[in-house]
This record gives sequence, structure tokens and C-alpha cells, in this order.
Amino acid sequence: MSKKHVNVGLIGYQFMGKAHSNAYRQVGRFYPELPVEVRMHTICGRNQEGVKRAKEQFGWDHYETDWRKVVENPEIDVIDVSTPGNTHAEIAIAAAAAGKAVFCEKPIGNTLTEAHDMLKAVQQHTVPHAVFHNYRKAPAVGLAKQMIDAGELGTIYHWRATYLQDWIADPNFPLVWRLQKEVAGSGTHGDINAHIIDMARHLIGEFDEVCGLLHTFIKERPLAGAIDDKLGAKAGSQMGAVTVDDAAMFLARFKNGALGTFEASRFAVGRKNYHRWEINGSKGSVVFNLEKMNELEYYNEGAAEGRKGFAVIQATEGSHPWAGHFWPTGHIMGYEHTFINLLADAFTNLAEGRPISPNFVDGYENQRVLDAVERSHESRGWVKL
Repeated sequence: MSKKHVNVGLIGYQFMGKAHSNAYRQVGRFYPELPVEVRMHTICGRNQEGVKRAKEQFGWDHYETDWRKVVENPEIDVIDVSTPGNTHAEIAIAAAAAGKAVFCEKPIGNTLTEAHDMLKAVQQHTVPHAVFHNYRKAPAVGLAKQMIDAGELGTIYHWRATYLQDWIADPNFPLVWRLQKEVAGSGTHGDINAHIIDMARHLIGEFDEVCGLLHTFIKERPLAGAIDDKLGAKAGSQMGAVTVDDAAMFLARFKNGALGTFEASRFAVGRKNYHRWEINGSKGSVVFNLEKMNELEYYNEGAAEGRKGFAVIQATEGSHPWAGHFWPTGHIMGYEHTFINLLADAFTNLAEGRPISPNFVDGYENQRVLDAVERSHESRGWVKL
């Protein structure tokens, strides 16, 4: 019996477009039981030469330079918005109005108003929606979620998270779009703090109040020339103003009484993609580090005296979430597999008429936290959500 096919239109072809393209190409291969056949219909970008090259490299059937034509194409079922943040709202709202399922990179909007309008659009037009918080879909994270939901950690007291990078620590690194507020909305805060905010909501629960600090270390940078798909660009001779934060920190109190600390920086020299969090509960603790993404550290307070200590669980067994679709036990998974897992869940839920997770509700709730931290920084005080 043949499967119903789902045609995808991807808007954007750089870093995230590359990651998403790989996932669309691979999802049916690693999840052959998927109830739909995913077809890579059209990839879209403003630069005709670049997007044509991406079409050939990533395996899309067609390419386009005008996103409106992709949204209006009656053959396309899903619109994936993988563009810079200043275009998310316009594209997503138009896609929802056209009756398309809307998948979007995070954060979904550059402002809380945009995020609200995007959520309202998908709800008003009753279309499926998803957000690419792909780190939720690492098997070690899935295992931590299972343990927390089963009560194995007991009452949760602490969430402690850092997301550290150093790719802009050089003052001569060019002024790419991620360093311009009018395009990106915010800097480190919206880019990588958003990930640990989403992870905290996923594992701990909703926020009650926050107190934040944002800071920009380098105020001016060389203007950027041609960009690449690895966050870089060629530096020009003229200078321009940096209008976003380089580092963001905040304290949080969750509605369930747990306390949280969050630190995100692109100036943590030596840290490349150090997304680490620790959860401490009354019965035990867990630790995750994206740079060792197949491992989950677990401390069991109930272990026998003299046998207590953090154990490292290799989350690569078939019983661990998503892991059974890939390699034999101990054969590790990588960054790209988290996108594949996210799409497998999304298309399964799409076919079965169930809400996709994470979705625009999560995107909006994450944006509420981002916005509250910014307001806290401005007021120099605690802000209730």
C-alpha cells in the first residue's frame, strides 16, 4: 500500500537550511515505518546561484528565489522557515493563511509580538506547526525526560545551564546578520539562550519570574561580505555597530518551586558548542553536555553507602528514545540525527492528526521568557511572567 506523500518547501539554504535538508533526505531512510513519504519539493533563497547550487547539493527537486511563490504553490504541503529572524513572522503567517503546515527555526519571532502573531495565525487557520528545538530529540535528553517524569529524581530543586561558544570572540570577526538587532532580534540571548530556556521548560516546567543581565563586549566590527554556511563571513574594511548582546545571564524561579541559573556567551574562549545542564533533585541528579551528546550522567541518592557517585549512561541502546533507529549499541549519534528525530516525530504526528512537539506554543512561551529577561535587564529587577 503506497504512502501519502508530503511535499516540503524549504525557505533558506545556509547553515540551518543545510541541516534541515539532510534531515528531510534521511528521515524516511532511518524511519521506514513513517506513515508518509517525505518529498523534497522546493528550496528557496534570494541568491539564485547559491540556491541553485544548494538544490543540486542537497537533493531538492526545484529551486525558487521568491518565497511567496513557494507558499502559493498548491503542490507544497509544508513550509519550513529557516531564514534570519526578521522574516520568520511574515513567511509563517502567509504560509498559515495558505493552509500549509508551518515548521520554523527558533526563536520563532524577533519579538514577543511577532511570536504571538505567528501562534495566532496557525491557530486561526488550524494548520500544524513545529519549532526546530532539535536538542530535545537527543536520546540522552529523552532518557532524562523519562526519568524525571517517572519521579526517579524526586522533587526538583535546581536547574543549572550554560551554553557557551567563542566564535565571535575575535574583535575582527565581521558584523554578520546574527550581530544586527534589526535582522536577528537579539544576539546570544535569542540564539543560544533560547535553547536552554526551551530545554528547561521541557524538563522542569514553566517559569514564574526571572532576573537578567545582557552585555555587549565589542561595540563595533568590520562589515561582513559574503557569508558561508558555518556562521562565518569575509570581513570588509568599513566598521559597523554591534546592536545585540554578546552574553546573557539570568536567574529564574519556576512555578514548581525549582530554582534556575542560565548563562549564554559567545565569548567563552575555548568553548565551541558547550551546551551543558544539570538537574538536582531530592532522589538524584542528571547532567547532559551536548559536546558529549550520547552520554547522560546520573547520580542515584538511593544507591548503597559506599557505592554512590555519578555514573555515565551511554544513551545508545535500542531502548533509549530514538536510538534504536540508527546504529548498534555504543555506535554514537551526532548533531544531524537530532533533526532527523524531530522530523520523524513531526511527520508521524502530522499524519495521525496529533499536535507536533515542540510547536508554536512552545515557541511563544520561550519568547515570553526571552522578553521577560530583556525587560529585567532594562529595569534591573525581577520580572514576573
